[in-house]
Order: sequence, then C-alpha cells, then structure tokens
Amino acid sequence: MTLTREPESISDRIARSRAAMIDGGLIPVGVAHFPIKGAVQTRDYAFLLLPRFTLLAFSSAVEPLRVANQLSQRPLYRWRVLSQDGGSVESSSGISVEAQGALGPLHRSTSVIVCSGTDAYDAAGRPALDWLRNHAAHGGEMGGICTGAFTLARAGLLGSRRYTVHWENQAGFRELFSGHDPSPRIYEIDGPLMTCGGGAASTDMMLAVIAQHYGEEFALRVGDMCLHGAPRQAESPQTSSLALAIGSRNTRLIRVIRLMQRNLETPLTLEELAEAAGYSCRQLERQFKAVLNETPSRYYRNLRVDLARSLLFETEMSVTEIAAATGFETANHFAKVFRERFGVSPTRARAIL
Repeated sequence: MTLTREPESISDRIARSRAAMIDGGLIPVGVAHFPIKGAVQTRDYAFLLLPRFTLLAFSSAVEPLRVANQLSQRPLYRWRVLSQDGGSVESSSGISVEAQGALGPLHRSTSVIVCSGTDAYDAAGRPALDWLRNHAAHGGEMGGICTGAFTLARAGLLGSRRYTVHWENQAGFRELFSGHDPSPRIYEIDGPLMTCGGGAASTDMMLAVIAQHYGEEFALRVGDMCLHGAPRQAESPQTSSLALAIGSRNTRLIRVIRLMQRNLETPLTLEELAEAAGYSCRQLERQFKAVLNETPSRYYRNLRVDLARSLLFETEMSVTEIAAATGFETANHFAKVFRERFGVSPTRARAIL
C-alpha cells in the first residue's frame, strides 16, 4: 500500500515558519532558495535603538539578515533589539519599537550596531556609553547607522578608523568633535567598525557584510529579494551629483559652487569666485540666474545659513559663535538673514526644536 503525503496547508506552513523562528533559527519560510553549503556559525547582532532613531535605517539593516536566513533556510544570522532601559523606543517618525532587552553582558562575538537619528548628540546616556566601551574593550565589533557615529565618538570608539554619518549631520559632527572628519561615502567598513549614513545605505552596508561572509552571488540574491538591485559600492556618495542637483553640466559653474561649499566660514568675494571659474563677475551673475534663478551672493548666503541651522540644532554653540563659524560679521546680521530664510529667529528655532 502506497501512502500519499497530503499537501501542506497554508496554516501548517505558517505554523512551521513560526516554529522555526521560535527555535532560535529565525528562518522564515519562503519560495526562493539559495543553498549555502557546509557548516555555518550563526552570527549575532545587537541593535541598540536610541530615542528618535530613524526607522528606515534600522529596518534596512535588519531585513537583509532576515532575508539571508530565509533564502538559505539556515540560521546564518541572529539579532536582538535593545534599548537603554529595556522598554520601547520612539523613532523619528513617531512609531515605537519594542525592545527585547536592556543593556547587559554580550558575548564578544556579537556585533553591536547603534541606531540613532534626529537626536544625534545626546541620545545615549552615560550607562550606554560605558556599555559600548566595555563591549569594545572585550573585542566586540561596533557599528553605527544614520547618526550612530555621534554616540561612538562620545564613547571614544572611532579612533583613526574610517567612518561616516548622514550628510546632513556632518558639519555639526566636525564642530563637535575637533579633528574628526567623517567620510562622504554611503558606508564604511574598517576592521571591527562599520558605519553608514542611514536610509537605504543600511542595506548596502549589510549586503557588503553578507558578501564578506557568504559571497557576492548570495549577497546579490539577498538584494534582489529586498528589491534593492545591485548593491552600491562604499565609495558611492551620499548625495546626488552636483550636476544632477542643479540640472546643469556646466563645469565652471559647478567649480564655483564647490568653492562656495568649501569656504563657508570665510566667504570668498564675487571677484575671487569669478576669477576661479574664468568668468567676469557679470558672466557669473548671468550663469547663476540662468541655471539657478538666483544670484551668486544669495546662493552663497543660503549655503552658509543652512549650515548655521545645522549647527544650531546639533551643537551647543552660541548664536554668536555660529554666526562667526558661518561667515557672518555680526550676530544681528546673522539673525536677520536667518529669519528671512526660515521665518523665525535662531533663538526661537532652537527653542522649538
């Protein structure tokens, strides 16, 4: 007598998937499959969520690990979500995520990734900083996504290694941590330290990690499952090219804007900018008006006041200090320009943050 096997029902399949996750394998059931041959050692990650962390960056880091387990049907990765007090943490979008535990001893093989966001500088308390230092001192790998490098810098864990933070926060980072210069790249992996600018770059970074562990082909398949396509390389810039941003390939105009960006504290004169690009002042004015519908002076001023706003929110510098750091001769002039651009005074803007 031949016994026939009943087709697995959808409910049975869901139950099997849940059982696999409960057993500690974290292996959801899926249709696509990519076999990983040989013995594997489950790699552990602990994601420390700090207040106002960016949800996109966090989920973009976790999901490739889940997909890797699902594709291989093996427990390649295991992860836990931690918070400073073991409770839920509110993200920058107002959505809270429940932690699975608080700060506590971890095996040295666990990689800790700090997930931060809009509260870049002071989101981590002293116990968290001490906990990070202790884990690093015992040989644990460290990471930071979005603005996580702020916390790693406060803990003294960046050293001379390459790292990055979100491009919006890099100016404030340089002011807060003298001698530190974050990379403009989307992610950096330098020995036991991995960092990325956040957003979708978290996926690129984790795909690079997966490629190191299990090969490029497997990482590409994980990226396909995430609908991410080919992973971007680490050297990819965080922002669109300047030519794309301004809608022009005028190399001389781009050169002027680059000069402006590099000289915000001590602004160059219109004559100096024009000379660097091989224009007369009148020609430079016409080029800016044609491409950007803006005068060079106003465009330059807006770059400086945008930097000032970043410093206002991310540092404890006084308004006078910020004015000096962004090339304004007096705090009163800075406040006037700031109000024109943002509708509120610098002091008021800082108070309502």
